[in-house]
Amino acid sequence: MTSTVNGFGAAATPAALAGAGQAGHLGTEAARREHGRLGEGRYRGPGALAEARRALRVALPEPSSRFSQDDEWCVVAQPDGSWSEFRFHDYHRIFDVPGLYEKIFYDVLGCDTPRFMADLFAEALAGTREEAGDVRVLDLGAGNGIMAEELATVGVPHAVGVDILPEAQSAAERDRPGLYADYLVADLTALDPAESRRLLDHRLNALTVVAALGFGDIPPAAFRTAYDHIADGGWVVLTIKDAFLAEDDTSGFARMIADGLASGALEVVRRERFRHRLATDASPLVYEGIVARKRGPLG
Repeated sequence: MTSTVNGFGAAATPAALAGAGQAGHLGTEAARREHGRLGEGRYRGPGALAEARRALRVALPEPSSRFSQDDEWCVVAQPDGSWSEFRFHDYHRIFDVPGLYEKIFYDVLGCDTPRFMADLFAEALAGTREEAGDVRVLDLGAGNGIMAEELATVGVPHAVGVDILPEAQSAAERDRPGLYADYLVADLTALDPAESRRLLDHRLNALTVVAALGFGDIPPAAFRTAYDHIADGGWVVLTIKDAFLAEDDTSGFARMIADGLASGALEVVRRERFRHRLATDASPLVYEGIVARKRGPLG
């Protein structure tokens, strides 16, 4: 594209974008079938967000435009009729708009990952003598609380959120008040002793990191710190893009997870590849879901 209007080609004027409706080029059932969507994104959220989500109008780039996952974006209609660009990894801006996170990733791009992983965890629990009611989870990269909400639906009663963004904590309190027993805004690569004690006081025995690893959002050092704050024998529930587990990975996750498996520190109970969501060009983004037991420290 040589010229743009709100990030789209000059031919795609705001008026033309308005005609794309609330969900842009994947906004109709026929379009979703045409582009191979494998689900609608089952999450529907609390009632307080429903009206906000319905009112939002989001448009994506043309499907012929391909972006790396770290550079994906959309435009969102503003009250004055203009369109503002939102990069998908600008979470602080997205969380400031009630319902926008759910609108983009669930309604438009068909994400179903939190429900999928909560169910996978519940299936793993069913193979033990443990009860969901005894799980006390550290939800790393908690955002506005979707994963913790899905865990609550399978009987997990105690969740502690951790996110580096104060906007995420504010969104969780706004959208899902009372969901978390505690919510810590902190950089886990530089956790101070008081913050560490605050986490340990919750006697955490599970760690969830869903749709949050890689891309610089949560580095391996932060994951390791969270891992160290759950009890030995506890659960680790994570998703990660398959590219970050490849031999040529440079993020550090492939080596950390491979070493954990080889040493026995991570004992895999369930591991499945699945479609996390669609990219903005309608191609599937494939992730791995892992449910494991913590059997020792990570190297």
